Amino acid sequence: MRWHKAMETAAEIAAGWTADGGPGGAILLFDDTSIRAEAFGGLANLELMLPFTASTAVRYASISKHFMAATLLRLQEQGVLSLEDELGRHLSGLADLPAAVPIGRALDMTSGLPDAMETLWLLGVPWTADLSRTALRDFVSAIDALNFAPGTEISYSNTGYRLLEAALHQSGRDYGALLSEWFFQPLGLTMTLPEDETVPVPALAVGYHRTAAGWRRGRYGLHVSASGGLTGTAQDLVTWLQALLTDAPPASGLLPHLGARRHLADGRPTEYGLGLARSPVPGHIAVGHGGSLPGYKHHFLLLPAQRAGVVVLTNREDADAHGLALRVIAALTGADLPEPAAGLLPQGRFVTESGPFWIEQEGGALTFMGASETLFRGPEETAVSRSAHLPVALRFVGDAIEGEIGHVHRRFRPIVPDAVLGPAWGGTWVNAQHAARFEIAAGEAPTLSIGTGPLRVTLPLDPLDERRALTDRTAGPWRQRACLVLDGDRLRIAGNRSRVLVFERG
Repeated sequence: MRWHKAMETAAEIAAGWTADGGPGGAILLFDDTSIRAEAFGGLANLELMLPFTASTAVRYASISKHFMAATLLRLQEQGVLSLEDELGRHLSGLADLPAAVPIGRALDMTSGLPDAMETLWLLGVPWTADLSRTALRDFVSAIDALNFAPGTEISYSNTGYRLLEAALHQSGRDYGALLSEWFFQPLGLTMTLPEDETVPVPALAVGYHRTAAGWRRGRYGLHVSASGGLTGTAQDLVTWLQALLTDAPPASGLLPHLGARRHLADGRPTEYGLGLARSPVPGHIAVGHGGSLPGYKHHFLLLPAQRAGVVVLTNREDADAHGLALRVIAALTGADLPEPAAGLLPQGRFVTESGPFWIEQEGGALTFMGASETLFRGPEETAVSRSAHLPVALRFVGDAIEGEIGHVHRRFRPIVPDAVLGPAWGGTWVNAQHAARFEIAAGEAPTLSIGTGPLRVTLPLDPLDERRALTDRTAGPWRQRACLVLDGDRLRIAGNRSRVLVFERG
């Protein structure tokens, strides 16, 4: 374990944030008993010029997920539930298909549950909208469709965690109170579970994203739930992770279950566990998780065998927190991380024979149905991702790109050049269940118009072939590219995390 080398790497990263003069972050290196190194850089608050420190609070975002999994494991120990139980057994009001999803699959990203935020955005509701816990629960509970059959694929979704928190509340258990009683208070943690971003959080860093006009605050209006709602400091997170590493109360027995591989229905293992995921550090088992909300990017990694880890928390959207954490861990262990996959795949857009599945490869970055991952050189000249929830292993064969994405084999051919969307695309399209509608103007420069009043936007449609086209919209730091698939008088609109919306001709 090369602690000095890892310390130098962390200090170099933090110094870059300081030199930039904007937002920053904290990097903490630790073993099972102590913090071995701290590196801080940049500002937690640009308006007040406050530096980022170990005591700066952030919105943990999806780092929160393994706390819900830990809570459910404790309830399973008490005989209250089983991870094999169907969601509908513990939460009433669910439509039939989501009700039949097992709890374990709702946690391990193999549920097929469409992501709430992605689905709303596809319907024209921005993620900055102020939507309560109840409104969001009612919305997702009524969707009687899945992205895929449970256990057949892996694709990121926050909805399972939202529904499981709702199940706890329905049973009379306050999730925030359980966290405080079982985990936070025994360790003296300052972690909290605010309802949404309007709740004051002491010492909270502001999340920022960079624009052409300078830094801007990130915004997120939705109730964030167990999927990403916790706040806390770098020091808090290290204290908790040390308890996991040492198997000490109140975290006794949790890490082996949270970080263990899960399996698809056909028995194939995945790298995503119960709120924790494995990361590619050659020669070592590294488990952890990232978090992303507008203006916040975080990741932590643990080396269970070495009882060591790193926490990277930032309040800047442009940080590759996972890549930074891997860089520090590689310096610590001496591992050689995979090289970028430059030149292994041709550039451009490709589509499957049918359906909404498309990819774009540009400069070693792959976009699959709107979700992006950097590609690295894998075995046998494959291009692979380092993501457990979007695993990629592709190669160029003949005139096509083929391989696995999300553990599903797909073959992508080049898009049709100069494709035109015919007159059948034009008109009004309606989704009656969600009272949603949009209008398409076909022709040489086709467009889609969605929303109402000042929220109405007109988006260009970029044909992939005569039956499929992409939309492209940006809000704040986030971009959404959805695929529309025309099938007679029905039009399907899909992103990676939500593939269930169908509109009919109005």
